[in-house]
Amino acid sequence: MSPSSSAISRLHRAADGGLLVALACLPLLGPGGVRPAQALTAGTQDRRPAQAQRSGAAAAPASTTRAARTQRLGSHGTAVRQLQRTLARTGYLPTRAVDGAFGVQTWNAVVAFQGWNGLPRDGVVGPRTSAALTHARRPLPWSRAEGYEVHIARQVLLLVRGGTVQRAVHVSTGMPGLTTPVGHFAVTRRETMSWSVPFKSWMPLAQYFYGGYAMHEYPEVPSYPASHGCIRVPESEALVVWRFGRVGMRLWTTP
Repeated sequence: MSPSSSAISRLHRAADGGLLVALACLPLLGPGGVRPAQALTAGTQDRRPAQAQRSGAAAAPASTTRAARTQRLGSHGTAVRQLQRTLARTGYLPTRAVDGAFGVQTWNAVVAFQGWNGLPRDGVVGPRTSAALTHARRPLPWSRAEGYEVHIARQVLLLVRGGTVQRAVHVSTGMPGLTTPVGHFAVTRRETMSWSVPFKSWMPLAQYFYGGYAMHEYPEVPSYPASHGCIRVPESEALVVWRFGRVGMRLWTTP
């Protein structure tokens, strides 16, 4: 099996080189009382989530006149641009993505905002999400120390540097029964392209933090926990997350 051409082009821009094979997402016995996910088997098949970000929600007619009107995948215009500016100002979307078109990257940003603020993670900007956006703030991290923070209940990854959150990114962690390990970890190794032997899947831009568990790019990052224990990062955000990290950087996870 070969990685996609888009993944290869991203890897050419990544900091580290090399094609490595890994037993991805295989749990080990946990040190210091950390309770890892249940063991995985080589014959287990990936349960592909029904609500993948590619399908998301049905495209809606453009909404360009009133910011209060529902915004969703396929919307475009002034109201979407205002939404994107708010998401960029608060760390959920890169400034370069403010273009007035509600695409997959904006959907990921909306889901991250919803998750952080305790709203239903559906990627649709309806009345409740619109109301929350009127007083949106940049997320606050647990620690001011540089590193990654994965808030599992919220399905949000924070990139912390200089005591503040540089970016808040939507992720998908382990599904029920195959949960992501919880604890204070650090990045132990980085592989630009890693092959999952048990699940027969490429894992681009993988950063391992606990045995075979890694944070990595994945083409399907739905709005709910869907992985086998790893931390899935959307394609649109994977390179930013990768470039932010280094071996030894803290990576904390919490339920």
